[in-house]
Amino acid sequence: MKTPDAQRPRPGSDILRTALRRNTGAMIWGTVLMGLYQAGETAFPIALGLIVEHTMQDRSPGALAVSIGALAVIITTVSLSWRFGMRILQKANTTEAHRWRVRVADCGLEPVARDTGLKSGEVLTIATEDADQTADIIEVVPLLVSSLVAVLVAAVALGLADIRLGLLVIVGTALILSILSVMSRRIGSSTREQQARVARAGAKVADLITGLRPLHGFGGNHAAFRSYRKVSTEARQQAITVAGVNGVYAGTAAALNAALAAGVTLTAGWLAFDGRITVGELVMAVGLAQFIMEPLKLFSDMPKYVMMARASAERMALVLVAPPVATHGPERPAGGGLEIDCVRYGSLRALKFQVPAGEFVAVTAYQPRAAADLAAILAVQVPPHEYEGVVRVGGEELAALSIEAVREHMLVNPYDGEIFAGTLRTNIDPSGTSRSVDAAVEASMLTDVVALHREGLDHAVRDRGANLSGGQRQRLSLARALAADSDILVLHDPTTAVDAVTEQLVARNIAKLRRGRTTVVITSSPALLDAADRVLVLDDGVITAEDTHRNLLAGDAEYCLAVAR
Repeated sequence: MKTPDAQRPRPGSDILRTALRRNTGAMIWGTVLMGLYQAGETAFPIALGLIVEHTMQDRSPGALAVSIGALAVIITTVSLSWRFGMRILQKANTTEAHRWRVRVADCGLEPVARDTGLKSGEVLTIATEDADQTADIIEVVPLLVSSLVAVLVAAVALGLADIRLGLLVIVGTALILSILSVMSRRIGSSTREQQARVARAGAKVADLITGLRPLHGFGGNHAAFRSYRKVSTEARQQAITVAGVNGVYAGTAAALNAALAAGVTLTAGWLAFDGRITVGELVMAVGLAQFIMEPLKLFSDMPKYVMMARASAERMALVLVAPPVATHGPERPAGGGLEIDCVRYGSLRALKFQVPAGEFVAVTAYQPRAAADLAAILAVQVPPHEYEGVVRVGGEELAALSIEAVREHMLVNPYDGEIFAGTLRTNIDPSGTSRSVDAAVEASMLTDVVALHREGLDHAVRDRGANLSGGQRQRLSLARALAADSDILVLHDPTTAVDAVTEQLVARNIAKLRRGRTTVVITSSPALLDAADRVLVLDDGVITAEDTHRNLLAGDAEYCLAVAR
């Protein structure tokens, strides 16, 4: 039982605090260096004012040389502090973005899916754009502090000349930040909506790419394109809205900053004309009024970037704090047997059968939906609490087993197994640890594909197996399942895209390679049914017949009609 604190979702603000906490050192050094940069920038007009005030009056070559040396020191300090400060901050920013990308990807690749309510394309956007924008907080805070340093130094310097100039800078800066802080909230809400719509458009693209072949097959590609165009148009309209809000924000910030600079300049001019400040102080004030535009611009941009980082962090929280679809126990299976005990789910009605360890059993379903439901349950895509009955693996209930142990012990290979960009070898043995690659290639009849290419198993495979035929992709997926050499192997329609002769050879090879280990094939292929030790007939959600393939052909007319080709 989890405590309330452990169950409390972590909002975006907590993610930002985590990012700030583990980059404290880099941010301190970055803040010091960027503060030094801003202080140096501020010191430049102050130094010019002092030169005018003292050096030019004395007309001393020595004083002039000292002044030039001081300006050189200031310029060098500004250059080096900016260079090294930004290097530290950008390195920390990039590293932090990498951490969050890996964390989001890790959540997506966990054995138990998370209940995020997001599509894969949306998760992809979160793992890239939102992770990058969240990490920007690492640069935002030091730049905010250094800009504040510059404004304070300028205010103090102007205040020493005349208290009214210093107060004008402080009050004007506070007023500008108050106005922009209110405006930044609109940016945050608009940005969140834009990110959500862009993510939905990305998810739609991912879905369309996945189903591109069948879409072309039945002529649905034009309707699919219209569907994507609608989603993309919504994202574009929201992006235009965000751009408009940002434009108003930037324009307002520039106008307010310019008004403050003009106010300082005019006030200094009036004080100089009135004889209350010297010519050198006037030069300093005019220079600071021009300089202060840059830190004020940085300072005024910070609320916007903070809101954008928070919006992205809140979207990442949708993935990172999402609860798992199912909670499994700590046990590990002890044997290779498989038992389905009165399972009710979808089209399955009190389904019950048992596969002893080491047996090769084929299940033929008269209704394709029943085959899909059975495969989903065995693949733990359906949480145990969502169906009635019990599934036992190695004598242990599925709900009591750790999901990692289930994945290690039982492999369910879907009929539409994904093919990844890489090589034939990396698709067959992703971990690079299998000792059965050659045997799996031979058993799946993938040898002809390997022999076609000079690189052999190192032949390049494009994303989703675009350079392979349907039958080649299916055999490659089967080879990967066989190379895993799991104690229990469940195959769902592994030979639907291969010719009859190859199917016969594959069926015999699977039976030979898997001898002594538990194998379940959900199929209507006569070759695989004939190779199995026993055939279970799944009709209307229950097992209605059980025998060898040949005995069922001889004595069951409905079975003969369903599987004979």
